[in-house]
Amino acid sequence: MKFLKFIPKNSQKESLGILSKCEKFVIELKSIDPNFNFKSTLQLIENITENNLILLNKISSLNNLEKYDIFSIKNITVLSPFKKTKHDIICAGFNYMDHLKEIKKNVTDNKKNTIYFSKRATYILGPNEEITPHFDINNSLDYEVELAVIIGKKGYQIKENEVEDYIFGYTILNDISSRNLQGKYRQWYIGKSLDSFTSLGPFIIHKSSLPMPFDIDISSYLNGELRQNSNTKNMITPIDKMIVELSKGITLEPGDIIATGTCSGVGIGFNPPKYMQSGDKIECIIEKIGNLINFVK
Repeated sequence: MKFLKFIPKNSQKESLGILSKCEKFVIELKSIDPNFNFKSTLQLIENITENNLILLNKISSLNNLEKYDIFSIKNITVLSPFKKTKHDIICAGFNYMDHLKEIKKNVTDNKKNTIYFSKRATYILGPNEEITPHFDINNSLDYEVELAVIIGKKGYQIKENEVEDYIFGYTILNDISSRNLQGKYRQWYIGKSLDSFTSLGPFIIHKSSLPMPFDIDISSYLNGELRQNSNTKNMITPIDKMIVELSKGITLEPGDIIATGTCSGVGIGFNPPKYMQSGDKIECIIEKIGNLINFVK
């Protein structure tokens, strides 16, 4: 089951919906039940119950949807699930060995502790929105396709066998980066936190449709050229261990986003580097979730 935020054509009103099983239609949540008139994705996450989810999953699989407000996927604008987040996005750095090797060529040890950092996102881009490249201060605009975990309920010191209970679902994140600013400030925060440097979507797939453990393909294309191509099974630190580590001393809350790292094939990994330029199309793809497309302004 996939959730999305959208605007119907000829409307300016944002709505929340679920994708039909055939993925050709969107069913507006509030037409299913007036109590589903959630104002945001976070409100949905905080208030949806297990019984609600069973009902929604059943409805998404129906062939006859006439009793609900439905829209063709062709007649809506899909938005980012979140315009902004309550906290900065938690990111895992160098979580694929092939990416670690393309950046640090002499790596031999893959048993080091996970690197965590945060990423500010004052406005999160959705599908087909434009990346502002900030070329006045940035000359090395890069892309990173990542699987993002959406936390579903408050958790502290979460046990490994209970991790899935605290997850709502998963989506695609493009961790857009300025490599020269990362080098200038000798840390990642500024280079990854410029306005418009986070893109998310197009859908949140509920955890029931993607139970752990899973291995799904992850890739990116720049102007149609395959750049990244891997699988989530190649993560050095898997999602369950990541959440256990983070929650040992940090309380995770509904709507928190954890970006789980990127694989090799980023622009800085080429010799010479191949960065994004104005007019470029970057497409991030994760199997079972969808395609997240953005353009460089």
